[in-house]
Amino acid sequence: MTYSVAVSGASGYAGGEILRLLANHPDIEIRTVTAHSNAGQKLSQHQPHLRSLAHLVLQDTTPEILAGHDIVFLALPHGQSGQYTDALGDVPLVIDAGADHRLTSSAAWDAFYGGEFHEPWAYGVPELLVGGAKQREHLRGATRIAAPGCNASTVSLSLAPGVAAGVIDPSDIVTVLAVGPSGAGKSLKPHLLGSEILGSANPYAVGGTHRHIPEIRQALAAAGASRGARAADPDGIRISFTPVIVPMARGILATSTAPIAPGVTDAQIRDAWESAYADETFVQLLPEGSVPRTADVLGANTALLGLAIDRAANRVVIVTAVDNLVKGTAGAAIQSMNIALGLAETTALSINGVAP
Repeated sequence: MTYSVAVSGASGYAGGEILRLLANHPDIEIRTVTAHSNAGQKLSQHQPHLRSLAHLVLQDTTPEILAGHDIVFLALPHGQSGQYTDALGDVPLVIDAGADHRLTSSAAWDAFYGGEFHEPWAYGVPELLVGGAKQREHLRGATRIAAPGCNASTVSLSLAPGVAAGVIDPSDIVTVLAVGPSGAGKSLKPHLLGSEILGSANPYAVGGTHRHIPEIRQALAAAGASRGARAADPDGIRISFTPVIVPMARGILATSTAPIAPGVTDAQIRDAWESAYADETFVQLLPEGSVPRTADVLGANTALLGLAIDRAANRVVIVTAVDNLVKGTAGAAIQSMNIALGLAETTALSINGVAP
C-alpha cells in the first residue's frame, strides 16, 4: 500500500528534513507541501537540496488543503498545530513535530508555553522506557503522534535506563547541551546570525526556563523516577538544564550526570544501559571508555551514548550525540510513523552518518 502524505511547514528545517527522509520511503507518496508566507513559491526555492521534489509548489497551510491525505505531518512553530488538529479528524494519521501535543500536564504547559492546552498524543520516542516496557508499544496502531523535542528526547534517552533500574538518583540531575542553531527553526533571529554565533558559545534559557524541561520530567517520571519520591519532591525529579548554542549547523551533544544510588556497583550501572538498548537499532551504547561526537551521527537516525562512572564525584556521566533534525525530530517522527502503520521500523532511516 502507498500512503499519501501532506507536510506543513515544508519550507522550514524540520519540514525539510521530514521531506528528505520521506523521499526515500517506498511506501510514501509526497503529494502536498504547505507553508505560510512562502505559499505559492516552488519548494526548490527553500529546499534546493531536495532535487527529487523540485516539482512541488508550496500551498497555503489550511485544513482544507491538508485534509484528504492518509498522513499529515505538522512541522509548525509551537502553539500553531493545535488549531489544525480538530479539523483534521478524518485524517487517519497525524504527526505533530511541534510541542502542542507532547505534555500531559496543563499546568506545565501554562508555565513553559502558555496559550491553549491541547490533549497529549502518543509520544514519538519508541526506545524510551515506560513502566518496564518501551514507548513503541504505545505507538503501534496510533493515529495521533507527538514527535519529541530534540533536547528533551536526547536527555530522556540518556537517563531513563538509570532511572528505570534505580541505579541513579534523579533528584540531582545536571545536564549541559551543546546544540546547533537549526533546532531553533529557520525564521530570522538576530542572535542566531552567523556573525553572532561563529567563534562563540552562547548559553540560553539558563536557570530552569527552557521549554523542554517539563518534557524531560514527564519522560523520566514515566520511566520510574517517582518511586521513592519524597513528599516535598513528589515526582522525585530535579534537573538543572543548560543549553549552549555552538557554531555547528546540526547536532546535540548532551552531557548529563546524576548521583549513583547507594550500594550500586559499576557493573550494575553499565548493565542498566546495556540491557535497555541491547536490541535497539537507533540507540547504541558505545564500548567502555568511548564517547561520541556529533560528527558521528550527522544525517543519521542514531543516538550514540558514552557512559562513564565518576566514583570520586559519585556520579554517572552520560554523553549522548544526536542529529537534532533527524533522531531529534524528523527521524523520530518517521520511525514512529512506521511503527504506527505496521511497517518495518527502520524503513527510510539510516544508522550511518555522513563524514567528514
